[in-house]
Amino acid sequence: MLNRIIALTIKEILSLLKDKKSRFTIVIPPLVQLLVFGYAATYDLNDVPFAVYDEDRSAASRDLIARFSGSPNFTLTERIDHQGEIADLVDRKAVLLVVHIGPDFSRNLLTGGGAQLQAILDGRNSNTAMIALNYVRDIVTRFNEDWLAKTGGRTPPARLNIRAWYNANLESRWYIVPGIAGLLTLVVTMLVTALSVAREREQGTFDQLLVTPLRPVEILVGKALPGLIIGLAEATIIILIAVFWFEVPLRGSLAALYIGLFLFLMSAIGVGLMISSLSVTQQQGLLGAFLFLVPAVILSGFTTPIANMPLVVQKLTLLNPMRYFMVVLRGVFLEKAPWSLMVSQYWPMALIGLATLTAAAWLFRHRID
Repeated sequence: MLNRIIALTIKEILSLLKDKKSRFTIVIPPLVQLLVFGYAATYDLNDVPFAVYDEDRSAASRDLIARFSGSPNFTLTERIDHQGEIADLVDRKAVLLVVHIGPDFSRNLLTGGGAQLQAILDGRNSNTAMIALNYVRDIVTRFNEDWLAKTGGRTPPARLNIRAWYNANLESRWYIVPGIAGLLTLVVTMLVTALSVAREREQGTFDQLLVTPLRPVEILVGKALPGLIIGLAEATIIILIAVFWFEVPLRGSLAALYIGLFLFLMSAIGVGLMISSLSVTQQQGLLGAFLFLVPAVILSGFTTPIANMPLVVQKLTLLNPMRYFMVVLRGVFLEKAPWSLMVSQYWPMALIGLATLTAAAWLFRHRID
């Protein structure tokens, strides 16, 4: 059985490599898209959850906090009582921003020495952090202007000390490029698997395959393995380019990354084989693949934050394997997250993979019958 599956796998890979169009589709477009997206992609921000650590508790500090909480761009979610709470809130992504007002804030304002205000930002999404920082600067600038008008001072009374966690320089590529690794891996894997059975039917070789000693389950496994092998190779190349070309830090464990990659590929292969089993021609397989790819990318959190989506759509994203792989990629690259923290992302992908592969096997057998 194993020898027959290996032979079919080799046959599938060779048929892909012999076709010039297939070779071009697998290699060139993903690399071009990686470079284009890596240099050109940007994001927008709709809402900023923030926490306040007010050590001064004066009228001036309350006025400043009121300006943040009253802004349509900010939502006050936490009030902190001690320094140790800050790290936990940022680590859990409970807040994007922590506003820290020191104990001498109001006294320094009154003496004209310049009061310090600290803004701690979650830098995992650098574009979001930069937009949030601009909002903070705008509020502080207006606070300064109002204070100067009220007191008759001449120098700005408040200064910002900024610290972005996980991405100190707020490099947008650090956030975008790992996401592109998941996007392009999904595209290539889906195309390879979604066209596999359809290509056999269109070329007239599918009936020949059925009269071989191969059982339906062996044919299905032989069709899945090339997608897994090509997906792993493609993802490895993209990860190497991300680290050595774009200089995105890979802080976490490769084992944690590749466990997530394997589970993600299995779920993508399952969807691709489902589409291929239902398709009679390669054109149908291609259209089916893109019918899945577009919503999968949109609902993954790659281009639009999931938290900004309607609640019904947020629930729908739970069926999308790419949603979980995005968390794994950015967690391993930027947060140095160990595999134990990724279990909550692993098991949904494993469940989706099991369900889609089972459905693909049923559809495959049903179409044969």
